[in-house]
Amino acid sequence: MAKRSKRYRTEAEQLAKKAMSLAEAVEKVKSFDSVKFDQSVECVLQLGIDPKQADQLVRSSISLPHGIGRSKKVVVFCEEQDIETAKDAGAVEAGSDELIKKIEQGWSDFDVAIASAKMMSKVSKLGRILGPQGKMPSPKNGTVTNNIATAVTEFAAGKIEFRNDAGGNVHVVVGKQSFEAKKLVDNIDAFVSYIKKIKPATVKGTFIKKMCISAAMSPAIMVSI
Repeated sequence: MAKRSKRYRTEAEQLAKKAMSLAEAVEKVKSFDSVKFDQSVECVLQLGIDPKQADQLVRSSISLPHGIGRSKKVVVFCEEQDIETAKDAGAVEAGSDELIKKIEQGWSDFDVAIASAKMMSKVSKLGRILGPQGKMPSPKNGTVTNNIATAVTEFAAGKIEFRNDAGGNVHVVVGKQSFEAKKLVDNIDAFVSYIKKIKPATVKGTFIKKMCISAAMSPAIMVSI
């Protein structure tokens, strides 16, 4: 395990042993301001799912009420007539065969890939490249769509994608440490509420088992559910 810095250990010592309310946890995260940059704030949920069961996987996307404090670079796989629309909406690259070839040759300077439904037969061969990077377009998270302009605008503005990991946890950025406390609380509440709405029908028992929030360089704080 990596050795924690003195600053990190000092911050960890300030934490109560029991879970805090969300409002208290947000205030505590905001108090950890000893680093020299505006840290991202992350929310992690431990879900009561079996990640090995396909019908219990949790994957989707959401636009948070106050954004996440940064924009994203978006590319679009689309037909010729949609290229201008995609770029006007904010895509850094758009196209078909040439864009696919560019990515096959190693280009990956983008955060989100969107594709029209008709393009997926061509884009599917990029699965081995984009899959491990978490960038493969999918209907489940809204990145396979025929409403190109809306999708580009939302994802470029910071719409977040998420999927559970092998341990059944979901990690998302919910804002910046500089956000007003209420905005962070609103974003986290919106995310948790959405997770509850998309609970797989086959999941039994407690769905959200644990919750914590943390700044990028600071210790995690347990939040009461």
